[in-house]
Amino acid sequence: MSIAVFGYGSLVSAESASLTLGRSVPPPDPARLRGWCRRWSQARDNHAEEKTFELLDGTLPSHVLGLNVERGEDPAGAVNGVLIELTEAELDRLDIREIRYDRVDVTELVEGAGGHGFERVITYTAKARNFAPEPAAGTVILSSYASAVEEAFGALGPAELDHYRATTGAYPVDVVEGRLTRDEAPPGNPRRW
Repeated sequence: MSIAVFGYGSLVSAESASLTLGRSVPPPDPARLRGWCRRWSQARDNHAEEKTFELLDGTLPSHVLGLNVERGEDPAGAVNGVLIELTEAELDRLDIREIRYDRVDVTELVEGAGGHGFERVITYTAKARNFAPEPAAGTVILSSYASAVEEAFGALGPAELDHYRATTGAYPVDVVEGRLTRDEAPPGNPRRW
């Protein structure tokens, strides 16, 4: 069975996807996901989960936000992203990376990448315990993550970067530099944020 993941955030970066999958991922083709919208609504408890970041002034933010997709139409259009072909074993590797997300099937809602032709397309949406429709006080977005996502969409071309910005909206909290002070991420989760 041919399988792909629809990446809508840091997985848009072939470099980031390659680190997770342990193989070279060619530059992916743009795709669109209908019936979903992208927001900064996935929160990691910065004190209790696998990684802790401190701000440059030494303070510890309460939570760190990441991108998420939620069911619902965005007036700015379908969520843009990429399709990356996977094996079943690579899906397991992605589950390790996406530990705060649930895997969902979106096969019938994805357009692009040459009509895509995959028998199954999955994406990841925040687990209920990590879903933050409104960020808690003391929540931040790491600039390393925000920059990596912008660079990845920029590599797809100016129109894709513009569409990413239009379908994501403004940052709901401060975007800050952080230093990793604790890393207990499981093997196979090589993200820098």
